[in-house]
Amino acid sequence: LVRKGATRADTLAALQAANEDLRAKLTDIQIELQQEKSKVSKLEREKSHEVRHEQHKSTVVVTELKAKLHEEKTKELQGLRETLLRTHELELMRVIKIKDGEIQRLQALVNALRDGSTDKVKTALFAEAREEARRGFEGDRSRLQQEIYELKGMKRQMEEALNLAVQADKTKATEIRSVYHVHQEEITRIKRECEREIRRLMDEIKLKDRACCVLGKELGVQAGHTQRLQLQKEAVDEQLAQIRSREAGAGGHLHSPKRDAPYPSGAGDTSESLEQQLDEKDVRRFQLKIAELSAVIRKLEDRNALLSEERNELLKRLREAESQFMPLLDKNKRLSRKNEELAHAFRRMENKLRFITEENMEMREKVATKRRPSSLNDLDQSQEEREIEFLRLQVLEQQNIIDDLSKERDMLLRYRRQGSIGRKKAIRPCKPVVETFFGYDEEASIDSDGSSISFHTDRTPCTPDDDLEEGMIREETEMRFHQLTMEYQALQRAYALLQEQVGGTFDAEKEVKTREQLQAELILYQTRIQDLECVLSQQGQDMKWIEEKQALYQRNQELIEKIKHMETEESRLKNEFQDARDQNELLEFRILELEERERRSPGINFHDIHFCEGISPLQVYCECLTVDGSANLSNEEQVVAIHARTVLTLAERVVIFSATYISKGCVVCYLQHVFSKQKGYLDEELDYRKQSMAQAHKRILELEAMLFDTLQQDAGAKMSEMLSDDERETLRRAVEQWKRGVMMELRERDSQILRERMDMLQHSQQKRQQSL
Repeated sequence: LVRKGATRADTLAALQAANEDLRAKLTDIQIELQQEKSKVSKLEREKSHEVRHEQHKSTVVVTELKAKLHEEKTKELQGLRETLLRTHELELMRVIKIKDGEIQRLQALVNALRDGSTDKVKTALFAEAREEARRGFEGDRSRLQQEIYELKGMKRQMEEALNLAVQADKTKATEIRSVYHVHQEEITRIKRECEREIRRLMDEIKLKDRACCVLGKELGVQAGHTQRLQLQKEAVDEQLAQIRSREAGAGGHLHSPKRDAPYPSGAGDTSESLEQQLDEKDVRRFQLKIAELSAVIRKLEDRNALLSEERNELLKRLREAESQFMPLLDKNKRLSRKNEELAHAFRRMENKLRFITEENMEMREKVATKRRPSSLNDLDQSQEEREIEFLRLQVLEQQNIIDDLSKERDMLLRYRRQGSIGRKKAIRPCKPVVETFFGYDEEASIDSDGSSISFHTDRTPCTPDDDLEEGMIREETEMRFHQLTMEYQALQRAYALLQEQVGGTFDAEKEVKTREQLQAELILYQTRIQDLECVLSQQGQDMKWIEEKQALYQRNQELIEKIKHMETEESRLKNEFQDARDQNELLEFRILELEERERRSPGINFHDIHFCEGISPLQVYCECLTVDGSANLSNEEQVVAIHARTVLTLAERVVIFSATYISKGCVVCYLQHVFSKQKGYLDEELDYRKQSMAQAHKRILELEAMLFDTLQQDAGAKMSEMLSDDERETLRRAVEQWKRGVMMELRERDSQILRERMDMLQHSQQKRQQSL
């Protein structure tokens, strides 16, 4: 029996040792699985961080490229504008010189005709003037027709080139879209495959984890069963020991039981037989239990071997999946980079197409309408429109000159047919020709003063051309004074020529009259020069108002760009804030998962550890980390140390993320405060701009009224002689209607600009409220 008890104790000890080994192996497997999961999550976080870093780099590169392209475009436009200005100035000076020569020649002829001479001289001069005018008109007409044909050809070529560029851009855009869609489909397919593979691997890992949990539970049940059997065996051994002690006590009282008491001997035999039967039953029962336990142990060992094989296979498959996943990630990065490049190229082509279409629309509008600038916002019209307008005005001036000459010729012929007396009474002397900015006309016509001022009323003060500088204004006044002096000298030369043709006769009264007339004309021209100088000085003040408005507009654009930059910064901080929140939630979920696993794990029992005074649990944990291997720690202590390490690391991460979360919240609050300040500055700037616009409108109205008064004062008497009451009324209504139209257009344009600015401010305010 002692030997049997020893063998039973050995088997129980072996079973317990095997149970401990299995439990240790199970904990090792769980620890390794947890480490693998942490590694996988760490790799995923690193890869997401790398992808985010690459995206940030790409956005920085794109912004730099956009800035460089914008600078290059502005430089090219500035150079083109300067060259066009220089060419326009040279062409303008050339045309002015040509017109000066023609005006001097025609003034000499007209003065010769005005002073009165013989019919022969008049007919010769008229024939010569008519022939020269015809030749000049034919030359100008042919030249203008040739220029028109050239412009039409250039327009046709530009439209063809534009159509070709638009078609090429459309084909390129379709190709880029197709390639973009193909890459997007490939990326989505790769993502779906990767997600499917990851889900499959995670499902397998979860299944293996559940199998490990089930095996651990079964192992705990078997351990409890063995403990119960051991307790039953100990109870049976105690009963046997009590029976033996009773038998030993009965044998000490009865010395010869066989001989003295036959009945008790029979009772002893029955007790021994019962004891033997009980021992045999216990032995058989214990042998059966041992056989069952050995079978269970073999099954557990087989299952453990299968689990280890499956674990190795899972590790191999995980490594294979990682090896397959890395090229897929690299390919995904390459495809995403290529996709971004294609998207940038697509956006660039779209911008180019939009710019080309806008230029085409502007050119068509300029060719179709050829309208004058109508408000202060039309300061950036192109040089081609101004040149076309200038040529059109030249053609109109030439046509007016030709019409006037033809009228004079018809009048002379009609009066020549009449008698000499009627002709002397009817033919009126030709008035002196006064030069204007674009041509010349008689003194009695409204064009002598109206043409130059009409140019200024078309251009100023409502919409002055910003390409003409202040130097041009001074040069214009000097040029006008020089032209007047040249006109006076030409009149003197024509008078001397007529005196020579007459034969040297001197008429004192006529000389005095002509001199008085010339002095009166000189005084009149001096007063007109003074009036023009006043108008030009007022124009300079209007230019100051325009410059102030341009400065305000630039300031408004800068503030709008700052608002957009602040909105992008706010969206970036929101994204970072959301990422930190998601990471914090992930860590909290991970902590809950670890706590749930610790609660459910059957083989791990946490014990209350009492620490000495002055020693914290963290110090004990650090001392445990310095212990080498598992020589000084049991399995449960190792598991406790590992869990403590994970919990502490997670707690540190939670603290770090909470600190970053608080700091980012403070940054967002500060940015919100700065944005509110910027909005206040913008409101103040808008109010100031409204006030300046109102003052500019008042100034425009004053200048228009002053110009209208000067026009009425200068040309009122002459117009009253030439126009009837109905014509004057229609002219006044037309002028008032034009003024109303100009003012309505100005108000509509300014109100539209203000509405756009207010909409932008409201949109930014709504965005800020939504972000809050």
